[in-house]
Amino acid sequence: MTIQLNHTIVYARDKQISAQFLADILGISVSPPVARFLPVALDNGATLDYMNAADMGLTDPTPQHYAFLVAEDTFDAALARIVEMGIAYHAEPNGDLPGEIYHNRRGGRGVYFPDPDGHNMELLTRDLSGRQA
Repeated sequence: MTIQLNHTIVYARDKQISAQFLADILGISVSPPVARFLPVALDNGATLDYMNAADMGLTDPTPQHYAFLVAEDTFDAALARIVEMGIAYHAEPNGDLPGEIYHNRRGGRGVYFPDPDGHNMELLTRDLSGRQA
């Protein structure tokens, strides 16, 4: 049996702004719209389908956590863009250790940063099992 995450919906106040924000950080493009969704496609085939929260009767999206396993060079480039854009970042998921990244015991690095809707985004170079991008 094969099970893969295909997509998840990311609620946003403005799907164009939020999808473009993530794509800019990751150095990728936003995909063309599909119905009411604006997808950001990832290399493993999964997509984050951005949708305006108002389309579901929500005034503000509930903040969620999204983690992206990235290669070392992608991490460096994304962190440089985060710094250049003046986005607050931190080494802990609760916001502790501002302006720092974390180093995990398997040799990987990671960083947390908020998107325009308050979603807690994470970039990591190794996951908890030691897997790399």
